[in-house]
Formats: sequence, C-alpha cells, structure tokens
Amino acid sequence: MEQTSIWQREGALPRFPSLEGDAAAEAVIVGGGIAGILCAWYLKQAGVDAVLLEAAALCGGTTGNTTAKLTVQHGLLYDRLIRTQGLDAARLYLEAQQGALEEYRRLCRDIDCDFQERDACVYSLDRRDLLEREAAALNRLGVPAEVTETPELPVPTAGAVRFPRQAQFHPLKFLAAMARDLRIYERTRVLELVPGSVRTRRGTVRGENIIIATHFPMLNKHGGYFLKLYQQRSYVLALKGAPLPRGMYVDEAEGGLSLRSWGDLLLLGGGGGRPGKTEGWDGLEDFARTHYPGAREVCRWAAQDCMTLDGMPYIGPYSKRTQGLFVATGFNKWGMTSAMTAARLLADLVQGREHPWAALFSPSRRMPGLPLASNLLEAGASLLTPTAPRCPHMGCALKYNAREHSWDCPCHGSRFEADGRLIEGPATGGLRNH
Repeated sequence: MEQTSIWQREGALPRFPSLEGDAAAEAVIVGGGIAGILCAWYLKQAGVDAVLLEAAALCGGTTGNTTAKLTVQHGLLYDRLIRTQGLDAARLYLEAQQGALEEYRRLCRDIDCDFQERDACVYSLDRRDLLEREAAALNRLGVPAEVTETPELPVPTAGAVRFPRQAQFHPLKFLAAMARDLRIYERTRVLELVPGSVRTRRGTVRGENIIIATHFPMLNKHGGYFLKLYQQRSYVLALKGAPLPRGMYVDEAEGGLSLRSWGDLLLLGGGGGRPGKTEGWDGLEDFARTHYPGAREVCRWAAQDCMTLDGMPYIGPYSKRTQGLFVATGFNKWGMTSAMTAARLLADLVQGREHPWAALFSPSRRMPGLPLASNLLEAGASLLTPTAPRCPHMGCALKYNAREHSWDCPCHGSRFEADGRLIEGPATGGLRNH
C-alpha cells in the first residue's frame, strides 16, 4: 500500500530553486514545514527581508503527514498546566492557541483550503474522573467545555471533553497560498551555523537573525535540546466505507487512537511510540478489521513529532548565549496551532519587540526533574547498547524499522534509508560505511 498522505496526493505546492552561491537577508529561516513558512510569511508582512532554506522539498516531513486539526484542545493539558504552572500560565497558553485558531479562521476566508468547523473531543476509555477535571479546568479559564458521551465512536468509552467550534483543513492547500510569493530555496541543506550566517553545500547565507524551524533543532552545543526533547512516531490509515464521525476525536491515553473524517474517508491514527520502538500500522489494522470490516484502505502514512518535557513548545531564543538565533520546536503533536503561535511570537522577537508569550514558551525555562531524568535514562540505554549501526548525531544505537524499511534512532529520532541515506534529522548526514 502506498505510504503517502492524502494531503501530499491532493496538494500541489509551488516549487522553488536551489541556492546557487552566497546570499544575504535580514532573517534566515531554516526548515520548510508549516512553522518555517509561517515565520517567513509574517516577517514579510512586517517588511522584514527573510529567506527560507529547505533541505529537500517544502512540507515533506511532519507537516505533509499531519492529521491537520486546528484546535486549542491539546489532549488533557489544561488541568495539568493549572496544577504545575499556575492559572495565569494556563490562561496565557490558551490565549496563544485561541489566537492561532482565530488567525487561521481569518486567513482561510481568502484561501481555498477546505476549512471546516468541527467540535474537538478528547475521550477516555475508562477515566471519566480525568475528563471531569479537565472540563472543570477549562471552565475556570472561561471555556464552555463539557463532558459528553461518544455515540460516534465504535468502542465504549467513559465519555469525552467536547470543545466546540474548532476546525480542520487541507494544510498543503493552505501553505501553497502562503508560500507562493516568499523567498525560498529548496534542496538546500544547511550544514553549519555560525554567528550571523548559515553554510550550505551551495553557498553561505548571511543574516542578522536566524530561525531554526527544522523540527528537531540541529545545533547540539547550545540549548541542550538533546536532553529536553524526544520524538514520537505515529501512524494513520485512510479508510473508505467506514462510518464518519462529525467531530474530531483523540484518546487521552498515550498510544490511543484518533479519529476524524475527510471527505468520504475516515482518518484513523495512533500506534505512537519512540522511533525504533513502535509496531507501525499493526494496531490500526487490527482495529479497522474488528470495527470497520467493510472498509477499504485508500492510503497510509506516518508522522514524527517532537515532544517536550512539560507539554509546552520551545519557542524563542535558541539559548541564553546565542544572540540573534531563535528556535521553534516541541509541538507535542499539535503542530498546526503551535506553528502559528511560534510564527507570530518569533516575528515580534526578530523585530526586537517584547511579547507577552515570550516567558511562557522560552526554551530556557526550567525543566521538570522527573521527565528530564527519564529522558536521560532512555538516551543512556541506547548509547550503551553495543550494536551497529550508530546514529551520526550523537552515537545512539539504531533500530531497524521493518514496516517502513528504515534505521531509526530511539534517542533523538533521526531516520535513515536501508542503504544509509538520511531521511530526517537532527542528524545532518547519512550513515557512513553502512
């Protein structure tokens, strides 16, 4: 079965040339997914000369393989934010995500990208208490969320927290319109960052400000992202002939399923886990055979997401020691609204403006100790595993992914073709002597 998302099958992005020789701009953006494109677009609206560099083709990674939900409901997050960060921080996070959703609503009025309003629902198979706590937290924040039943789902649940008037869209149709008039170079891999410039195989680009929007940050010696980020891989089946839910559903439990419709297709997602430690589409296939025996698979795909230790993205200065270098990463599987939040915040920071969200999303904020220790143990175990091949990023032992025919790094998520060619980073090159 073809491993291509429905967005990539149906969406036609504009193509851009490769960089040939040196160049200069006020701002250089590295990474051509949704975060990078939106950053470039907002900077251009502000009159800032920005150039975007993409190693392959635009939206070939996580953006092209999203489930494309536009929602401020990021799992059962708000109860946890109130308990761990306080009411003001939770309110600020909600404000940022609501602003992102409204910005999509505004922009999509003039872009043919199949924007559709939908209710978003986080369900639980057996923990109604968690749902009631989340609904209460949202009510404290002024959101009319409620716990409802789930008759649209094919399995019994304890209920769901329903969030009204969220949305879904075709991400590549949207981004094709946003990217059309931007200064972009594709097939231009960045090899090295130095103060005030980036070096590629085809030339050096100078810029006073540099934004790293490469999914997992590529620079190890600053920021400690290899300590405070990890990646999760998840899978999607597009099924024809299955009952279609009106709402967008996601399980509150890690590894649970998500369901939403697109046209006459059901998008069934899940099967998540660290790269090299998942079973691919196996669980989705079993679920579909059991609950949708008459459905036919149209296509399948997989996505990889950067996860932070406290559930909030890292958006802002790359580190305290890197003047003019910024980052947007760690969207925790909610990249659509988080990318919009990142672009609006970074456009202000690049222009030297203060922003009310800056401290909340600061990559230099303090990390919770237990998740940090757990992430270190996971990476340490892979580093000490005496097998080959090893990831060129930091030397972790790779695991072979038989379902996708790739070598995957459980530590930081780099992936390689069976012959050693790089699929996605943070590694910047393929496997040698493989």
